[in-house]
Order: sequence, then structure tokens, then C-alpha cells
Amino acid sequence: MNSHPIVDLIGKTEQIETAARALKAISHPLRLKILCVIGEGEVCVQDIVEAVGTSQSNISQHLAILRDKGVLLTRKDANRVYYRVGDQRTLQLIVLMREVFCGEAPAQP
Repeated sequence: MNSHPIVDLIGKTEQIETAARALKAISHPLRLKILCVIGEGEVCVQDIVEAVGTSQSNISQHLAILRDKGVLLTRKDANRVYYRVGDQRTLQLIVLMREVFCGEAPAQP
């Protein structure tokens, strides 16, 4: 007999908490813009600032929140810091969000 999907969630507390943290971190409009810019790629801070159109210090504050909550990972190359989405599940949400809200189709393999 198949169990009900709601019952299946009872044992998934850790996954639900991870999802809730990610959703809370990305729920700010500017952070959503940043994630639309980053998408499936890797983008440096300067390119994010240019694409989003606000100050570097404002972008840096929001990038720090996304990094601290585990949404973004960083890579430093010389004097540039590059950001990418750190969790495949969050990336799936962002790809879907870009498709639905930013009008971009997902990249084809």
C-alpha cells in the first residue's frame, strides 16, 4: 500500500529546514535579481553590479547573506571574486524561477 505524500514528509525535517533557509535567503527582491544574473553560471561581483544596477557595497551585503546561508559559493581569482549557486536543488529552483519570472528558457545541454 502506498503511503500518503504528506506522511512521507515527517521524516524529512532536515531537508525541509534546508529548503526553508534557502527560500528565506532568496526571498528579497535584490537577491532574486542577483540569482537571475548568476543563474547556472559563475559571475564576478563587478558583473553583478553592472547587471543589477546598484552600488557594489549593497550587492556585497546581499551576496554575503546568500553565501552565509549556503546558497552561493565563491571562488577567488586574482583580485576578483566569482559567485555560483552551491546546491543543485537550489539551482533547480533558480532555473525554474528564471523561466517563470525572468522570461528565460532553461539552457539546453
